Amino acid sequence: MQTILTKKQAIAHAFGRAAKNYDNIALFQQQSGQYLFNCLSSIPSNIILDVGCGTGYFSDQWRLTGKQVIALDLSAAMLAIAQQKKVAKIYIQADMEYLPIADESIDLCFSHLAIQWCSNLYTPLSELYRITKKGGVIGFSTLIDGSLKELQQCWKKIDNNKHINSFMTFQQIKQTCHSWKYSLKKQSWLLTYPSFICLLRSIKGVGATYLINGRQQQGLMTKNQLEKLIDYYPHSNKQFPLTYNLVYGMLYRE
Repeated sequence: MQTILTKKQAIAHAFGRAAKNYDNIALFQQQSGQYLFNCLSSIPSNIILDVGCGTGYFSDQWRLTGKQVIALDLSAAMLAIAQQKKVAKIYIQADMEYLPIADESIDLCFSHLAIQWCSNLYTPLSELYRITKKGGVIGFSTLIDGSLKELQQCWKKIDNNKHINSFMTFQQIKQTCHSWKYSLKKQSWLLTYPSFICLLRSIKGVGATYLINGRQQQGLMTKNQLEKLIDYYPHSNKQFPLTYNLVYGMLYRE
């Protein structure tokens, strides 16, 4: 239990440090989340739970459609910003693996790029299924293997240490969801940045990029490592590409 708690505390702390500048650097999170929002927005619902709401970007979109929004996040700093922006009716600081919410009380659960920080995907999905009303929907997105592959390949040329988090495969997510009625869709995003430093800042902005086994990696990247990464990184015309692979999932509450 101590290991799990330490990991969760580290994740919350990492996202908390990113909170103040998050909206300015989370353009990919906003763009990729819009697809999930659009898929769910036509579903009849009243009470929406935004799980891993961050600073409340999508909570606010749900609020503007007239929904009663519950904003939930592990990070107190993220949640505080969401509350300052008045994006929801209720704010809950909680772990999505242990939701303090009654059974069958939510019409629709929305979770964009949050569940990948859980150690076992089945646990948060089970919790979301538990709290969703019959006939309701759980919509989620998560990173899968192949994400950040350009950066990972560069690190392998420098040392054998693990610098990038591991993500589940599509098949593993499919197997996790097999207990429920579900649908899954894969989508790849290729982003480009004008410099390697901009690329690194965008990744750090998600808060948990360098959390390895629940611990913040010790020490900063050395100047020598940075220079090697830039040399090895595939780029042309001052454009640095970076791949994100996502799965968009729907669970249908029966």
